[in-house]
Amino acid sequence: MKYNSIGYLIGEGFRSVAKQKKMTSASIIIMCATMFIFGAFYLIGENINFIMKQVESQQGMRVIIDENASEDEITNMKSKIREIKGVNQVTFYSKEDALSAVKEQLGDQKDIIAGYDVDNPFPDSYFVTLTDLTLNNEVQEQILKIDGVVEITASNDTISSLATVARGIQMATLGLLVILIIISVFIISYTIKLTVYARRREISIMKYVGATNGFIRGPFVVEGIIIGLVSALITLAIVGVAYNSIVNGILSSSVVQMMGITLYNFSDIFVKLLIVYIVLGTGIGILGSIISMRKYLKV
Repeated sequence: MKYNSIGYLIGEGFRSVAKQKKMTSASIIIMCATMFIFGAFYLIGENINFIMKQVESQQGMRVIIDENASEDEITNMKSKIREIKGVNQVTFYSKEDALSAVKEQLGDQKDIIAGYDVDNPFPDSYFVTLTDLTLNNEVQEQILKIDGVVEITASNDTISSLATVARGIQMATLGLLVILIIISVFIISYTIKLTVYARRREISIMKYVGATNGFIRGPFVVEGIIIGLVSALITLAIVGVAYNSIVNGILSSSVVQMMGITLYNFSDIFVKLLIVYIVLGTGIGILGSIISMRKYLKV
């Protein structure tokens, strides 16, 4: 397609938007509302996954080391554990570290284990966290094969439950986003369909003189892209202000601070959300335009 043809199609798209001010404004408002809901669910899903990763990072297994193992064997054990697929961090806890942790938990009642300072019954161990909780059983099986490992203690039921919840959240979020995309396509296709209907005679004349379907469809596709992009940018600004206000209120809560949970800053997720909105707005605009033109172009 020649440069002047492309310029004509783009110009026609912008002129159509300018002519149909009321219809375009209504379409943008509806699109912004839909995309705001989409963005809200998207951000909720991202933050839930982020929280789940924080919780997952705190879940792990304690690998009890044979009391007769030498320092070299203990060091080699760490290297072998780190080589296992799914292992995130491997932290060594000496007998003294374990005793100190118990004393801290007992608080004022720590005197009941005063004799442990002389004869410490706690073993050396490694605390292992995973990159993916679904690999918990496989990782444990491989660790137990390493020389010097006595046993593994872990909250397998808790880990399994967390993995199930994480998968459920991901599926639910994906389902909601797909539904919202379908709704957005329907809205913009209906809006552009009204524009197409108003210009049906013009389209018939263009087909009569030999214009291709692609040439006729071009301005409407541009119109759909413009509506989608404008809606995306407006919604992004609104979502940013609302998100920062809500997140700041949540993070200032004493309950959240005690739990040690953090949420994404909008700056951390801005680029990703911008790309999602641009792709979503452009894609919905193009798809909506194509759908709305089918009847008149007899594709």
